[in-house]
Amino acid sequence: MNSWKVVAQHLSNANLTQILEWAIRKFGEKLTLACSFGAEDVVLVDALQRIPGGKKVDIFYLDTDLHFPETYETRDRLEERYGIRFKRVTPDLTLDEQQASYGPALWRQDPNRCCYLRKVQPLEKTLSEYDAWMTGIRREQSPTRRKAQIVEVDQRFLLTKVNPLVHWTSEDVWAYIRERDVPYNPLHDERYPSIGCAPCTRPVHEGEDLRSGRWSGFQKTECGLHQT
Repeated sequence: MNSWKVVAQHLSNANLTQILEWAIRKFGEKLTLACSFGAEDVVLVDALQRIPGGKKVDIFYLDTDLHFPETYETRDRLEERYGIRFKRVTPDLTLDEQQASYGPALWRQDPNRCCYLRKVQPLEKTLSEYDAWMTGIRREQSPTRRKAQIVEVDQRFLLTKVNPLVHWTSEDVWAYIRERDVPYNPLHDERYPSIGCAPCTRPVHEGEDLRSGRWSGFQKTECGLHQT
């Protein structure tokens, strides 16, 4: 673990391209990017296409079958723009099977269980194929992410986690998107800074935390994919 702290410190002044190039050199085909098609993730998708070896990095998304139509449309636009294909990762249970086992609209009754079944379990299986995964988390997003490092040990999934945008601000993200005309989810223009499953995501009001629109009404701020 201490070795990754040294690496994180070494990369603290590196730019996005340098961090991605380091990750590709270090992990090669055992590196993957988790993409939810939010603003941060489309930045990483675009940046990977611009560097040697970047196009070979697997990019996957967790298809809960509960995403907004705009999210799937953003996926399609990115695939067309860059000529790539995202790896679709699905839960073991269909929504009908989940309802039969746990009752209707599990996300309203027990969102933690729903996230575990539709996100965490599929992620565990996918990450078992890799040595490192990259994410778009940023310290600014929420109090639970303020200690995130550029490189760290993912204790939950037992591999290395790379967070190339951890120091970026929201302004940095949107400046990148606009400068390079990167396709992004149009819900961001409707006060959705953080976009998850449709039943569990609402617009954020002025003065609220960037992730306050997720699981509104519950004492829950993370789906279980990220521990910092």
